[in-house]
Amino acid sequence: MKKAKSALISVFHKDGLEPIIRRLHADGVKLYSTGGTQTFIEGLKIPVTPVEELTTYPSILGGRVKTLHPKVFGGILARRDNEGDIAQMAQYEIPEIDIVIVDLYPFEKTVASGAPEADIIEKIDIGGISLIRGAAKNYADVVIVPSMEDYPRFLEMIEKNGSASTIEDRRYFAMRAFAVSSHYDSAIYNYFAGEEKPDLRLTVEGKYPLRYGENPHQKAAFYGDLNKMFTQLHGKELSYNNLLDVAAAVELIAEFAAEPTFAILKHNNACGVASRSTIVEAYKDALACDPVSAFGGVLIANREIDIPTANEIDALFCEVVIAPSYADGVLEILQHKKNRIVLVQKEFALPDKLVRSCLGGFLVQDRNKATDTAEIMRPVTNTQPTPEQIEDMIFASKICKHSKSNAIVLAKGKQLYASGIGQTSRIDALRQAVEKAESFEFDLHGSVLASDAYFPFADGVEMAQKAGIVSVIQPGGSIRDQLSIDYCNENKISMVFTGTRHFKH
Repeated sequence: MKKAKSALISVFHKDGLEPIIRRLHADGVKLYSTGGTQTFIEGLKIPVTPVEELTTYPSILGGRVKTLHPKVFGGILARRDNEGDIAQMAQYEIPEIDIVIVDLYPFEKTVASGAPEADIIEKIDIGGISLIRGAAKNYADVVIVPSMEDYPRFLEMIEKNGSASTIEDRRYFAMRAFAVSSHYDSAIYNYFAGEEKPDLRLTVEGKYPLRYGENPHQKAAFYGDLNKMFTQLHGKELSYNNLLDVAAAVELIAEFAAEPTFAILKHNNACGVASRSTIVEAYKDALACDPVSAFGGVLIANREIDIPTANEIDALFCEVVIAPSYADGVLEILQHKKNRIVLVQKEFALPDKLVRSCLGGFLVQDRNKATDTAEIMRPVTNTQPTPEQIEDMIFASKICKHSKSNAIVLAKGKQLYASGIGQTSRIDALRQAVEKAESFEFDLHGSVLASDAYFPFADGVEMAQKAGIVSVIQPGGSIRDQLSIDYCNENKISMVFTGTRHFKH
């Protein structure tokens, strides 16, 4: 245990700081500070020594230089068991500084606010980041508290031990210091590098331990902040596979805003989707798509779940239920299954970039924000789609976009009838979709088909027409497009090209 005699405090955020200052003062710790933090401490009627008295220099250059001085950094970096360091400190009258508490300028928030570059540059912290690194390097003797997120743990430590700390405490805070500094520097690099980054600098704060990965023998963790996206109301901890399904569900439901819509997903793919005038009808028709695959699935709604819907859901074994809100009395129903995970989806922006590991490196791409609409449809057949068929094609295309390639989606009346997904050939995907729809006794006559990529041969539209499908939406772009167009014309099928492929791997 090392007992601290002095502390340097220089922070941007003061929230949560007062009890720390009072506890240190009560334990006889001498406080040094600067600027706004010094004023804050003085407002608490607690003695504080301005850093300017220590350095004999005022804050200069508009506050850019305050703590960058040998009397500050010498007191932090001096090795207490090194005779040479101790002798030099005595020679130059440098006091030991045993605790450093810093909270950096909010660089990322300033960038996100759209502030002019001059303001952004001024939020690049120099003194603070130097204090963090210096104190962390000398963790053998110094405690570094590098951000306001670390105030609670530090307060817990000093309430228990006073100003004393163990080497394990100091090493932990040093680890946190380098996490904060590396994240901060990465944010600055990403700002200067812009879109065309020559290198990838990615730091993600927060670890969410998982029981295991895709399989029980694989270790796993989620890095990020789930609390920004969801509030969990009930159930067991989310698993690795749960999180992948939840992510797929959130991406899919984001396509549907205009009408109450319910989706059911299994292994990242939709096995039921329907849009209706009420959320309970949307759920019933989504479940009817494939009640077998729905077992153990992830359910997501874009409207509040009411009691009638909750009663329907409770009859199904499902892993996760997600909605923007739940009516009074609904949670009590959904809690009938103790492990059923119930999440409130908060409003948050989906990331603009997608990152995945590959061959020891990373693939980075823009998120697929392209959604097929009536405006981009280009009719290529003599028979034109009806307004109802256009609505169904848009509906089917949204689902197809979020299905594993090769993907075919069949729909009618804003209800998913069946999909063929993850097949190595498009004709196999179509065959799978047709057979599945027929196995659940859906009448495909009058239905529409969406394909995530073009049909390389006419056999696709031929199989669709024989199954009763009357309208097709696809990107087009095959050198044999005319074969499919000719077959559609001969059999009075409408077909539109969008020019946009929607592969998903």
